[in-house]
Amino acid sequence: MYIERAQPGIRNANNDQRPTGLFVGLGTKVSGTQFDFSQGSPIKGNTLDVMINGNGFFRVAVQDSVGPGGFAYTRAGQFALNSDGDLVLATDQGRRLDPPINITGDVIDISIDASGQVFVTRPAQTEAELVGQIQLTNFVNPTGLKAIGENVFAESEASGPPIDGNPGENSFGTLAQGYYEGSNVDPTTELVNLIRVQRAFEMNSNTIRAADQALQTVAQLRR
Repeated sequence: MYIERAQPGIRNANNDQRPTGLFVGLGTKVSGTQFDFSQGSPIKGNTLDVMINGNGFFRVAVQDSVGPGGFAYTRAGQFALNSDGDLVLATDQGRRLDPPINITGDVIDISIDASGQVFVTRPAQTEAELVGQIQLTNFVNPTGLKAIGENVFAESEASGPPIDGNPGENSFGTLAQGYYEGSNVDPTTELVNLIRVQRAFEMNSNTIRAADQALQTVAQLRR
């Protein structure tokens, strides 16, 4: 943040150009924030929990007023079944996964492979039954997504249009059943950064204190 006193290149009293400008600094301000969608650590979860190893987002259904086209996107892979047998986010809103995965009837086992295929095993069946395909979505600029709460993000003009595909194809990551993604914050790195900031503050404080003492000494000499 600056106050511009004089622009570089303007003419002075001798009709010469100023080689530099004159700007008075007033401090700094935050110019922007970016979301960090880098891979988090895996956490052991329930059978329906799914973690994305690599790039991509799960697409869930929301109100049209919340997300363009009635969809939003998340990397939170903690899922559950609602009363209709639909696979939904295990949150208070229960956002439905899209394309929808519906599991009804008597099921003794549910398995999700790395490519997103969902299989169920029913009593008296020797082979697993394919009931759906989990798709992933990516964006040209994921950091341009709009946060709408619930760990869910909506498409924006900055993010670009959604790019859909199956896990493991092109640049999309694969899926790991039974795990969900934890925080990607590294406590050790954050602690080191905090110590560095604290030491820098202490150093600047000592510099100001030394300068004040020097000025005080000079003032006393004049007396």
